[in-house]
Amino acid sequence: MDENILIKNAKIVDEGSIVESDVLIRKGIIERIDPSISLPVGTRLILADNQYLLPGVIDTHVHFRDPGLTDKADFATESAAAAAGGVTSVIDMPNTLPPALTPELLEEKFGIAAQKSSVNYSFMIGASESNLEDILRADPARVAAVKVFFGSSTGDMALKDPEAIERLFVSSPLLIAAHCEDDARIAGNLAKAREEFGEDIPAAMHARIRDEEACLRSSSAAIDLAKKTGARLHLLHVSSACELNQLSSMKPGSYKKITAEVCTHHLFFDERDYATLGNLIKVNPSVKSEEDREALWEALRSGRIDTIGSDHAPHTAQEKARPYLKCPSGGPMIQHTLPAMLSEVVKGHFTLEQVVEKMCHNPARIFQIERRGFLREGYFGDAVLVEFNSPWRVRRESLKYKCGWSAFEGRMFPARITHTLVGGQLAYAEGKLYPVTSPAALTFER
Repeated sequence: MDENILIKNAKIVDEGSIVESDVLIRKGIIERIDPSISLPVGTRLILADNQYLLPGVIDTHVHFRDPGLTDKADFATESAAAAAGGVTSVIDMPNTLPPALTPELLEEKFGIAAQKSSVNYSFMIGASESNLEDILRADPARVAAVKVFFGSSTGDMALKDPEAIERLFVSSPLLIAAHCEDDARIAGNLAKAREEFGEDIPAAMHARIRDEEACLRSSSAAIDLAKKTGARLHLLHVSSACELNQLSSMKPGSYKKITAEVCTHHLFFDERDYATLGNLIKVNPSVKSEEDREALWEALRSGRIDTIGSDHAPHTAQEKARPYLKCPSGGPMIQHTLPAMLSEVVKGHFTLEQVVEKMCHNPARIFQIERRGFLREGYFGDAVLVEFNSPWRVRRESLKYKCGWSAFEGRMFPARITHTLVGGQLAYAEGKLYPVTSPAALTFER
C-alpha cells in the first residue's frame, strides 16, 4: 500500500553535493525537497538526524537464479537481500534455466518478478548464434540490454561466429553488455594447470587460469568492434589493470559510448585471499593480484570505470565446497556492496559523492533508466538512509541470501543502512524487512 513519507533533517547526497534538507514522498514520488517541510496529516515521519540520504542503489548486474535454479536463490530471497543492502533496482542476467533468449521468455521473468520482488527490476536478453531476430523484437523501453559472452560461452549463450557478432553490434537497439574472456586462452591455461596438479587444482590457480591476457584479448576485440560499428558497449566486471588503458575517463554528467563496470569482489579481494577463502571467491573473471585491485580502484576514482555492480551470483554452500574443477563460479554480494563501499569512505579512499555517482547516477545514465538514480522532485521515491559511526559485523544469522553464506562473513563494517525505500514504500528499516506491494518494472528512455 502506498503511504506518504517525510524524511526530516537528512544530509542529501546527490549530484556531487551534500545538503541538509527534508524530503516529502507522496504516492511513491518525491514531491518536495526543502529544508523546512511541515509534517502533513497521515504521513509517516522518519527522523534522519546525522544520517545521509542517498538515491536508491541501482545494481545493473545480478543473477537471481529465477527461473530454474531456485535451489540457489530466487527473486523473493535475493530482492530482500537487495533491500537490506540499500539496493532499490536490479537488472537480472539471462543465464537462468531456460536462458532468456526470447521476448517470450523474458515475459515469464517479468511475471516472476512482479509476484516476488521487493525491489524494482528489469532484465537483459541473452545473445546466441541464432537469436538476432529475437533481440530485435525486444522492447527497448522495457528490456535493459543484451548480454553477450564475448569470446566465451555459458550454456546456450555461445556467440562465437564473427559475422553474427558484428551483425549484433550493427543492429542491436539495446546497449550491449559484454562478459569478456577468451576461451582459447583459458583452455590452454587449464591444460597447463592439469599437467602440474592433475585433478586437484588449488583455488588460487583460478587467477592464473582465467588470467589478465584472457580478459585483455576479449575486451580489446569487443572495444574495437564497438568503435568500428558505433555500438554502445558496456564492459562488465573489468578485473585487470591491463584492460584499463583501453578506457577513457568520463566526467560526472558527461556521455561516452563505451563504458565499464567493476564488481565488488574485484575491489575487496585479491589473490592473497584464496588462502583463506578458497572457492568462495572463485568468480569469472577471476579475482586477480593486489596490483590489479589497486589499479581498479584508481580507475574508479579517475572515471575510466563508470559503475559498480555486485555480480550477485549465488551457489549453495555444498556446491562451493566441491573441488576446484567441480565448483561453480560466483557468489552472493548484493547485501554488502554498499556497506563495503561505505567502509572505503570512512577510510578516506573514496568519497560519498563518488559512491552515489558510481552506484546510482551512472547506472541510471548509462542504461537510460527513467526517473531513478537521483533525488529530484518528480522522481520515484527510491532512497536509502545510511548512518556512519555505527559499526557492525557480518554474521551468518544476518544474511538474507537463500544460499546462507558470504565471503564477507566476519568482516566489520563501520557504517550501516538504516532504511531503504522502494517507490516510496518502506522496504527495510532497522534490521527488519517490510513487504513492498508494488515494486516496478524499470522503464528506459530510448
